[in-house]
Amino acid sequence: MKKPPTVFRRKKSAMSAPEYLLAMLVGYLITIVIETTVLLALLSRRHSVRVRVFAGVWLTTCTYPVVWLVIPQVFVDAERWVLLLVAETFAPVAECAIFWLAFIRPSALAPQAGCTDAAPLIGTRSAARDFAAITLANLCSFGLGEVLIECGLFERFVTGIERRFL
Repeated sequence: MKKPPTVFRRKKSAMSAPEYLLAMLVGYLITIVIETTVLLALLSRRHSVRVRVFAGVWLTTCTYPVVWLVIPQVFVDAERWVLLLVAETFAPVAECAIFWLAFIRPSALAPQAGCTDAAPLIGTRSAARDFAAITLANLCSFGLGEVLIECGLFERFVTGIERRFL
């Protein structure tokens, strides 16, 4: 049985499947905290606090499995930088598309559908701000993730949780 790739670790030793999934869970929780904080602060004010918090969790939930489970299998023999380039390009592009479909497009289409209580037609400036916030949130979580990996803290988090709960 092939072991999962070591995409997000600097060590060459492969992790077992349970270790990889635990690392994925820890990374997921860290990512949600970082990205939700950024989106809460920077998404345009036309979105309620509830929508901004939901977006921080939901957008990561949509893209994270692809970044950790699909892309490493597609680029199994690629160098780490290639995987990171693909994954960290995919995530914000996909999240912007998902956000647009869920929160921007419906508001823009509502007047055409005869909805009278819909938000005003969305301007491109607000959408650009939202997309910039989503991209920055991804860059922040990637950057902090790299720092945690480089300092050995990410592996410590995973090992600590493994010892305590498993």
